[in-house]
Amino acid sequence: MCGIFGYVGKRPEAAAIVLEGLKRLDYRGYDSWGIAALSDNKITIEKQIGKIANVKSNFQLSTLNSQLAIGHTRWATTGAVTQVNAHPHFSTDQSFILAQNGIVENYKELKEQLLKKGHTFHSETDTEVIVRLIEEKLKNDKDLQKAISHAFAELKGRNTIILATKDGQIFAARNGSPLVVGINEQTKDFYISSDTLSFAHDANKFVIIDNGTILRLNHSLKIFDIKSGRERPYKMEDVTIDSGKIDKEGFDHFMLKEIFEAPFVLNQLLKQDEKAYMQLASALKKARNVYTIGSGGAGVAAAQCAYYLRHFGRINAVSLIGADSAEYLELLSKDDIIIAISQSGETADVLEILEPAKKMGVTIASFVNMPGSMITRMSDYKFMSESGAEICVMSTKTFDAQVAFGYLLSKAVSGKLAEGKKNLRYLSDTIATYLMDKKNHETIKKIAKKLSQEEHIFLLGKSQNFHIIQEGMVKIIEAAYIHGHALPSGDLKHYVITLMEPGVPVIIAISNDEVKNDVINAVNEVKLRGAYVIGLAEENMSNFDYYLPIPQTDETSALMHLIPLQLLSYYMSIELGNDVDKPRNIAKSVTVK
Repeated sequence: MCGIFGYVGKRPEAAAIVLEGLKRLDYRGYDSWGIAALSDNKITIEKQIGKIANVKSNFQLSTLNSQLAIGHTRWATTGAVTQVNAHPHFSTDQSFILAQNGIVENYKELKEQLLKKGHTFHSETDTEVIVRLIEEKLKNDKDLQKAISHAFAELKGRNTIILATKDGQIFAARNGSPLVVGINEQTKDFYISSDTLSFAHDANKFVIIDNGTILRLNHSLKIFDIKSGRERPYKMEDVTIDSGKIDKEGFDHFMLKEIFEAPFVLNQLLKQDEKAYMQLASALKKARNVYTIGSGGAGVAAAQCAYYLRHFGRINAVSLIGADSAEYLELLSKDDIIIAISQSGETADVLEILEPAKKMGVTIASFVNMPGSMITRMSDYKFMSESGAEICVMSTKTFDAQVAFGYLLSKAVSGKLAEGKKNLRYLSDTIATYLMDKKNHETIKKIAKKLSQEEHIFLLGKSQNFHIIQEGMVKIIEAAYIHGHALPSGDLKHYVITLMEPGVPVIIAISNDEVKNDVINAVNEVKLRGAYVIGLAEENMSNFDYYLPIPQTDETSALMHLIPLQLLSYYMSIELGNDVDKPRNIAKSVTVK
């Protein structure tokens, strides 16, 4: 969660540079923001409640002549959303200022100890505890780097901090939450950030900062081991992520643009190295157990990947949700494979499983969108979605890519990768045609208007469509703030049928597959009790009150169903006047537990 960004270099508009960097990071949190800039050996700060995306270039610090600045965009964890709680936080003598991405799990205990030693707190945040702890360490050791290292070592949880001093230095330390440094080799400018995307338009190289290290930056970069204090070498990598298309390109919202990019991301997968798929497929066939894992929408995608591996690959794949997987740790062995699905590659509760699994010798494969991420770096088999920047907090095109990856991998396991690629190519063309048809949008808009007035929405599907309608539920909840309940259609009569009554909305996804008649039976059951049915299917049926025609794509039918479900949630958000690209209370990259 949260985003941190820093700049040091020769350009005199450091605060404005940090402002633009934070705008590219606000998918990580947008409750509040703050920027601190150094000028004439004095640190000046501005912080406000609300989205930094709304801030214009003529903000308070924009006229300041400064070559060093740090900033933070916040997703509140400890402390309410107030200006006082916004980061960064000053030291008592204002000699340094600090921001954090993470949670200090033992901050209450540390705060108690510091209060007893006479320290004063102005905010409710765990971040200010770090500031005061550093001040306490400075009483015994005037070396700031050592004081930061000693304080950081006492923090429990996944944390990254960035600190700027009035003598022109930036320090940053990492334990869990992501941290990268961008370097412009020509101008000698340095950028410190939570992801490479935020500085990709300015830097040509980047350095991944490892866990357990602290960096010092003024006009050169040095990295040290936190425990030993010894300097560590680092490797510079090329910035390859495309930052040239980070705009709406004529669309009203990023979400709509990214839904329209589904054919692009599918074609990106089709270009990938077949040998990599076949190598992982071979390993999967030899594995004792196969697990797929993800969280949030990526958890739903992981479940769909496991379905494909069972259905097409005939592999006993089990899907796990990151935060609820600890009981599996004792069951793992070096003969198992975990396939991790993540947009950011930094999902905290997935890493909580992968890190001990890695030490146990478990083979790890991953499918990630963000280059240089922790999950990618610890994987034995690395796959990138190559979907480009996804700005909308609600994932659409990267979810499409995740599910399509699972489909292709399962076809590789079955020895039919060429057939899978042919089917995916046809799906890509079909989606492109579907999205360009205005009649499809008008139909969905009418249904979105009707559903926007509801308090509860039920979604039913079976087999290949069950996890897809789960994702439909996720999108409705995220976009419309309306309660959704997705369930397997066969489970309807076991409990949810008690809620079926006149006027209840039910969305049902049907494919021309072996379970089609079972799902039709569920349609009949809810209709008998007065529910109104919205059918996603390849043909209209008499019991549909509303019909969303879906082109026939055979094995990839579930992937085709994703598109109208994404559009439905998009148009519901518009109808309700919600912030489409930045839904309330959520962030795109969940890097804390």
